[in-house]
Amino acid sequence: MSLSKTNIFLIGTTGYVGGSVLTRLQSHASANTFDITALVRSAEKAKVLQEKFGVKSVVGSNEDLDKLEALSEQSHIVFSCADADNLPAIEAILRGLRKRHASIGDLPILIHTSGTGEIATPAKGMFASDTIYSDTDVEQIKSIPPTALHRDVDLAIVGADEQGYARTHIILPSTIYGQAKGPLFDAGVSNPFSMQIPSFIRASIGRKQGGVVGQGKAIWPDVHIDDAADLHIVLFDAITANPEGVGHGFEGFYFGENGEHTWYDISKAISKALVELGVGGTDKPTSFTDEELAKYWGSVDAGNYSGTNSRCRANRSRSIGWKPKYTTADMLASIKPEVALAWEKAQKEGGVSRRLYFKAFDGSNMGPTTGSS
Repeated sequence: MSLSKTNIFLIGTTGYVGGSVLTRLQSHASANTFDITALVRSAEKAKVLQEKFGVKSVVGSNEDLDKLEALSEQSHIVFSCADADNLPAIEAILRGLRKRHASIGDLPILIHTSGTGEIATPAKGMFASDTIYSDTDVEQIKSIPPTALHRDVDLAIVGADEQGYARTHIILPSTIYGQAKGPLFDAGVSNPFSMQIPSFIRASIGRKQGGVVGQGKAIWPDVHIDDAADLHIVLFDAITANPEGVGHGFEGFYFGENGEHTWYDISKAISKALVELGVGGTDKPTSFTDEELAKYWGSVDAGNYSGTNSRCRANRSRSIGWKPKYTTADMLASIKPEVALAWEKAQKEGGVSRRLYFKAFDGSNMGPTTGSS
């Protein structure tokens, strides 16, 4: 007897989060019932995905709105893991889901990766906020300003749910860390590195001294890439088992966190690693100047993002069975190996190549979160 296939469209396959989600879908107990399609910029990577991993691949990007719309219309489930701030892309996906609902009566499912940058507030590293968001506090979630990072995209997604043509769920990972592993990463298809911590490492190596925004007092949550990817699958499984019993729309925000850190904690660990590796500096981070923020992050405002507060509790995520394994202590322990890798690579490549390496090391296909954050 032939198995009924579930059509899944995955956006962001070559990225840090998307590649980790696809890795888990391919090893899922029901993988033989999935018909997965990926949208990939690189024709070469599309070929590898198709031939080596059995994933239908369409060459294109988030700028190809017609392709996003058509592929979404063909899919019962869409994982949007590529960009947390591309409103035209999300609107194209939603048009496809609306058409699917209208034509065949299916209630398609959208699982979108946003980030806790949505609840970030300015502090320039000078103070810790007492405000802590819970993903089970719907009124608090509704109170997030429409001007917040990622918010225009997330409100469009919730709007689709409220209009009744899709069930929408939004995952908001915090500071994602750790090197992603698996066959897709070994094959060079997906990017194995995160964004936020590598950006601090890049800047600190550049100045040969660990740096911090302001006094580093602001607080963020953190989550390991394995736990963040697992949350996507836990949510997917919960929806598959009982779609009526899983929160969606404004009740479908799912934070990804398993502990908190100050920015100083990260900078201190980087500073210590730089000293131990003989790069230079002292084991106490110093504040970035405005000139350095502009140099390493492109602008002072972009640099000050790493001095914001973003505090939350993943109560809804845990209520559906998510059990993150890695803690803030694991995050801090992961920093020295990342610094060593970055320094070794920079030493080998140097000059322009070094700058290109750091650009790659900052992550791809993630948006300012997505994750990551």
